[in-house]
Formats: sequence, C-alpha cells, structure tokens
Amino acid sequence: MMGSEQKSWLDATPSKTAFAFGLVLGLGAAALVGLVLVLSLFLTGKLPSVSAAAAAGPSPSAQVGAQQPVAPTGPVDIKLTDTDYVLGPKNAKVTVVEYSDFQCPYCGQFHDDAIVSMLKDYKDKIKFVYRDFPLEQIHPFAKPAAIAAECGAEQGKFWQFHDALFAKQASLSDATFQQIAKDVGVDMNKWNECLKSGRPDKVIDADTQGGIGYGVQGTPTTFVNGIEVSGAQPYAALKKVIDSELAK
Repeated sequence: MMGSEQKSWLDATPSKTAFAFGLVLGLGAAALVGLVLVLSLFLTGKLPSVSAAAAAGPSPSAQVGAQQPVAPTGPVDIKLTDTDYVLGPKNAKVTVVEYSDFQCPYCGQFHDDAIVSMLKDYKDKIKFVYRDFPLEQIHPFAKPAAIAAECGAEQGKFWQFHDALFAKQASLSDATFQQIAKDVGVDMNKWNECLKSGRPDKVIDADTQGGIGYGVQGTPTTFVNGIEVSGAQPYAALKKVIDSELAK
C-alpha cells in the first residue's frame, strides 16, 4: 500500500524472541573469539603439551619415546630364548626378566638397590634374565654398551660386562668399553672383531622388539613370572611379588 511504513523482520519479531536471538549471537561470537585465541596460543607453543603430561609416570623410569608399545592388561607369557643370559637354576619356580639400558640412571639405581639384593636373597630360588632395551634417542652410549656386553658374551663374559658397565655407568665411552674388556680378560682381537661384525645387533634388536611386544614402555621394566614391575621400584616392591609367586 502506498505511503505505508515497511517494517524489518526484526521489528516485527516479539521482544523476547529478539532478545534470545541476540543472546545466541553474542555467545557464538564470544566462543569464536575464544577458539581463535586458544589456537593462536597452541600454535605459538604457549600451551602445555598433553603428551608431555601423559608421559609422567608414578615410578621413575626412562621412557621409550617414539615407539608405541601396548601396556599389558595382566601377566604376560614371556618365552626364554637361546640368546638369553640366565642366572639361577633351570627348574626355578620364579623367572625374573628385566628389560634394561646400561646408560639409564634409573636402571643403574634399580640394579644397585634391587637386583643385587634379589640375586643375593634368591639366588637358588629364581632365574634372572637380562634383556637389552637401549633407549638410543636419549642414551647415546646405551646400544654401544649393549654391543660391548654381547661381544663379551661370545667369550662367556656377559655377566662380568653387565656388572662392570653398571659400575662405570657415569663414564661410559668407547675407552671405558675397551678398559672393561681388558679387565675381564677377553681376547681383545676377537672382541674388537665382534664390535665391527654387526652380530650383536640382531640379538639386541630382537630383545627390544620382544619387549615392545610385551608392553615395555620404558626402562627398567621387570617381569616376575610375567607380572610387570615397572620403573625403579624399591626392592621391597620387587620382593613382595617374588614372595607371592614362590608361595603359590
């Protein structure tokens, strides 16, 4: 109709409906601004990483890093192999398998505080198996140390290397490995040949991949009849699991 005033759709909308509509628009705009702000902080590295928080565990251990193991939900069935180094009687009721790293400080602590005591207290009652799990990403001398021990093993000197490497953990180097080899009395020509041969790599890699398959996420990780004891636990914690298995 000529001369009549044309009203907008908002003018024609009831006041309560208009208010609700405005409120929704305002909240949406605020949420959008907040999202942009959060994304900006995240991209500039000012927000904490979720993965870093998740990596912190209740017990001290060196972490695997880029590898993605699956944590076990119960006791795992760990099979011994021909390449395992074993202390203790073959028919022992309890088998303790440790995945460890010669340069890992938590492994050194666990060795000194728990493993040494365990071997003293249970030497006739358990089998102890050491397996290599070098964390090369954070411990550059871990795998060279494992190779040195494996080459010592070719001459029947694994456990001598094992003990000496942990004793000298703070000063691991190629020179240290050479000195340990001389101290334990291996044939140096054969030992040096082994270092260059690449033979130990297969054993070490098999240990590591096997550990990942059993859910190992860091070192030290110990299994008592397949029951996981994760991290550098006090000796009392390890002893409790061993005693429980012996009592069955």
